[in-house]
Amino acid sequence: MPEVERFDAVDLIRAKRDRGRLDSDQIAWLVEAYTRGYVADEQMSALAMAILLNGMDAAEIRDLTLAMVASGERLDFAGLGKTTSDKHSTGGVGDKITLPLAPLVASFGVAVPQLSGRGLGHTGGTLDKLESIPGWRAQLSSGEFHRQLAEVGAVVCAASADLAPADRKLYALRDATGTVESIPLIASSIMSKKIAEGTASLVLDVKFGSGAFMRDAERARELAETMVRLGHDAGVATRALLTDMNVPLGLAIGNANEVRESVEVLAGGGPADVVELTVALAREMLDLAGLPDADPAAALADGRAMDAWRAMIQAQGGDPDAALPVARESHTVLAEADGVLAEQDALAFGIAAWRLGAGRARKEDPVVHAAGIDLHAKPGDEVSAGSPLFTLRADDAARFERALEALDGAVRIAPAGTELPPRPLVAARIA
Repeated sequence: MPEVERFDAVDLIRAKRDRGRLDSDQIAWLVEAYTRGYVADEQMSALAMAILLNGMDAAEIRDLTLAMVASGERLDFAGLGKTTSDKHSTGGVGDKITLPLAPLVASFGVAVPQLSGRGLGHTGGTLDKLESIPGWRAQLSSGEFHRQLAEVGAVVCAASADLAPADRKLYALRDATGTVESIPLIASSIMSKKIAEGTASLVLDVKFGSGAFMRDAERARELAETMVRLGHDAGVATRALLTDMNVPLGLAIGNANEVRESVEVLAGGGPADVVELTVALAREMLDLAGLPDADPAAALADGRAMDAWRAMIQAQGGDPDAALPVARESHTVLAEADGVLAEQDALAFGIAAWRLGAGRARKEDPVVHAAGIDLHAKPGDEVSAGSPLFTLRADDAARFERALEALDGAVRIAPAGTELPPRPLVAARIA
């Protein structure tokens, strides 16, 4: 006779539908039964919608997160001989921070096990960016992963399917059922993977604004606070920075061009906002790793971070000196008047880059590594009529029309002398 199940999925769905709470045993059974296929997708869909509508308390979110961690393997770096620290961003337009950040932190002897993903929609994935580099590969065996972490100190690669498989299954379901926006489900999804990754400490970059997953700053703060609490509950030292994503980050939006910009930062240059956020996140990671007096800005200036970058790329088969892809076609948009660039809507630029081929609509779609947008000015800069504002790049000129449609109204030029209100890049720190 088949083993009798401990709970009934319908009872748990009714409980959340009626604003009740689930206890630890119920949640543990639910996640395990869903992972092995006993709880059907339609049942988990109903439960996800009930959670979206009625929420979960802190204990339920913790239990859900830990149950998803328990659904697969958990990495262990106890024998590495180095402390580990990682960073996760909720994603945004032009967000290439992982690229300079991982080797920067590794240059101080801290191991950075960065398991990353591919982009979907208007935000590009870290793996897509790095695959612009000839020869670089995202898939590493467990032995290669641990060896590179020990010898180089930084690894950016694809996550194993064995890490939090319950989350992998639930994430796909949420995407198809309109339940992505639930803070309990977002927080448990992100943190189950990061806790399973086994890092000793974690810094979260939680973005808000037009180009962010969470547009509202208060909801972004709620998400950040929820994830920091989950990290602490799981024994992972965790902090979060709340950062503004109303304007694209840096001057490059795409894949290959974001790699170029990251290398500029590692060479001691690059856009001020990219440098500021890279250094701010590095300081938090190094502090949690027991190096409160480390100076990441100095490591960018003296070449240590660049050395770590080159070693990281070479270890994964990439050629750090190889030419990156260049788009066959370009189209530059010029300023129509003199004045001050006052607005540059991040979401519109993200959609335009996606339409140029830099992103994907389905996870199976390829990306065009050379496609994207290069900005020539940022809000607060003075511009003159006829000066370049941004350049669209694509392999097919036919893509420009729809990209320009997305950018209609995305840029506003204010009269000369206009002073814009201050908008700090890092809005808050949550520990």
